[in-house]
Amino acid sequence: MPLASESLGVRSMATHVQTEDVNIVIDPAVALAPKRFGLPPHTVEERIKDEIWAHVRERALEADVLIVSHYHYDHLEPREPEIYEGKRVFIKHPRRMINPSQKARAMSFIRSIKGLADEIEYADNRVYKFAGTEIAFSKPVPHGSTATRGYVVEVAIEAGEAFVHTSDVQGPLLEEQVDFIVARRPETLFVDGPSTYWDSQLTQIELRKANENLVKIIEEAGVRRIIVDHHLTRDLDYRRHIRPVLEAGEEIGVAVMVAAEYLDVEPNLLEARRKELYGKEG
Repeated sequence: MPLASESLGVRSMATHVQTEDVNIVIDPAVALAPKRFGLPPHTVEERIKDEIWAHVRERALEADVLIVSHYHYDHLEPREPEIYEGKRVFIKHPRRMINPSQKARAMSFIRSIKGLADEIEYADNRVYKFAGTEIAFSKPVPHGSTATRGYVVEVAIEAGEAFVHTSDVQGPLLEEQVDFIVARRPETLFVDGPSTYWDSQLTQIELRKANENLVKIIEEAGVRRIIVDHHLTRDLDYRRHIRPVLEAGEEIGVAVMVAAEYLDVEPNLLEARRKELYGKEG
């Protein structure tokens, strides 16, 4: 169950997964772009953020396991460490394969939840069992096409059927990011999509690679549905950008949708509409 995403009005990939054995929330956090189109968050965005965070927080408090895939603040909420109280917490390793800014955030976060969390475990490339449920983590993979923005861990949860949460692979763009997905053969994939809202020649190159990889996943990974959101839905024109993926999904019978559509609500791309919210001309 996606709890928060750009198609719901905030920056996030917070996700709730419930099996017969364990209650899990991945990346319990929400954020807003501090600047977009040269504008700060609109009051409408702030209101929606508060509403969605209350929902994410409630699910996190009820969970047995909380997962932190990396240390960017749309995936990690450092100001409310109490949500980790009594939880088993799986986190990206705070010192290995990590850039300096995320390392500093990681160490501060760990200090804040020590004594609250029941267990804090470095999850990179590890597998955990909860009766009939398996939680598997990828090795650290780059946040995008390079490690400039650090590394993330992808998450697979299997309990009769499999679900994969990519975290911030920005596509996916690299073979190592794709390999984890294909190997896990998820029925449902929640992928963050390419960052088309950055207008550059590199963005166009990355978009082509992301589309190629998403089509490969549709053809080879046995997926039934792909939720593609987060970076992609910071762009109002996201459907045009991933047309090859939508067409491949339609041809093979794989549903490709944003988180809002998965939840059967109207997409609400507030960040991408920030100029409109302020009444600015496009």
